[in-house]
Amino acid sequence: MLKNFFSVYSKPAILIVFALGFSSGLPLALTATTLGAWLTKAGLDMKSIGLFAAIGTPYALKFLWSPLIDAVHFPVLCKLFGRRRGWLLATQFALVASLLALSLTDPAINVWNTAFMALLVAIFSASQDIVIDAYRVESLKPEQYGAGAAAVVLGYRFGMIASTALPLYLSDHISWHAIYLIMSTLVGVGILTTLIAREPPQSAAVEATQTRLSAPLWLREHVVLPFADFMTRPHWLALLLFIVLYKFADAFMGVMTTPFLLHTGFTGEQLATVMKLYGVIATIVGSFFGGALVFRLGITRTLWICGIAHMFTNLMFVVQARLGADVHFLILSVTLENISGGMGTAAFVAFMSSLTHVRFTATQYALLSSFAAFGRTWLSTPSGRIAEALGWEGFFTFASLLALPGLALLWWLSKKMDLDHQKND
Repeated sequence: MLKNFFSVYSKPAILIVFALGFSSGLPLALTATTLGAWLTKAGLDMKSIGLFAAIGTPYALKFLWSPLIDAVHFPVLCKLFGRRRGWLLATQFALVASLLALSLTDPAINVWNTAFMALLVAIFSASQDIVIDAYRVESLKPEQYGAGAAAVVLGYRFGMIASTALPLYLSDHISWHAIYLIMSTLVGVGILTTLIAREPPQSAAVEATQTRLSAPLWLREHVVLPFADFMTRPHWLALLLFIVLYKFADAFMGVMTTPFLLHTGFTGEQLATVMKLYGVIATIVGSFFGGALVFRLGITRTLWICGIAHMFTNLMFVVQARLGADVHFLILSVTLENISGGMGTAAFVAFMSSLTHVRFTATQYALLSSFAAFGRTWLSTPSGRIAEALGWEGFFTFASLLALPGLALLWWLSKKMDLDHQKND
């Protein structure tokens, strides 16, 4: 029975999606959680660290340049490797260069220089995400979206763990400059995967039918139509608002979690050990169960289960604030948070995948994920100020309750429409 429950993960294409998920998750923490640890060690105050959440703005605006990735061939690389793989290689090489540049900065001397280089990393990372999301949707069948979402979430979490746990562990032994240099080499995982992968059949078919268009027709085909198509869906504004709110509580809390744990008294090595061991195991369990639940129960019921579970597991950090640097309770907190978070993200990614039209995959998914990133960036910038005003217990209580608006909107949408069966072709 258990074998049948997880049989959806047996397709070879899922391994490629998993590896690309790692490539997607790696850069994000390097401009967020891990960068926050570096800034904390450099002596910046919590308000300033909270404002650094705005570095993630490219993730919220990537839909603006996604039509170019859908329509324009990157010179040479797209000709040699295809439309999706050519763009993947271009963004991955740019990521390596920008991470190397970030490694040469010092926030204690010139924080603006660090912020600018981190912004470049975020821009190229967001561009890579556009292509990876399009590749995943185009290379999988609709019935594989749940498994594909779980695989990309699992890979994504592995990428984030590699760029959080490893730097935190190394930070007790080597400089942050050396750490970011090491992180740039891990982009090679994505480059190797791209070279091994095949161009999605749907992408190749679209490419074969493309013709040169005049400027007005190009704008209509690649800029106007993708958004116009999405706006034909019932309650499309409510869908976008739901995408902003569903994971907002987790994003708001995540900005200050590492500074909280460091201020509480945990060492970088302790945090790395807990995240690397227990976090990885919990993420694997959560992601696979989340994808399997989507396959068995459908998207709506899985979103309910995961949203409620994640809200309560976030409250574990309220207890952690009272207990202080209790590593055993931290293990429990991280384990439960990663299980529920992995489940919820798998369901959420499957839901967004179901909303895209294959003709406009990159542009429409970029639009949806940009709205999801909005909560992680601009809406999360006051997190440092609120943490200072409420204290850690009050902050984590407040952050957990931010899940309620998203759940309320899920209830409203599920009454108005069938969220499990959206057109995507």
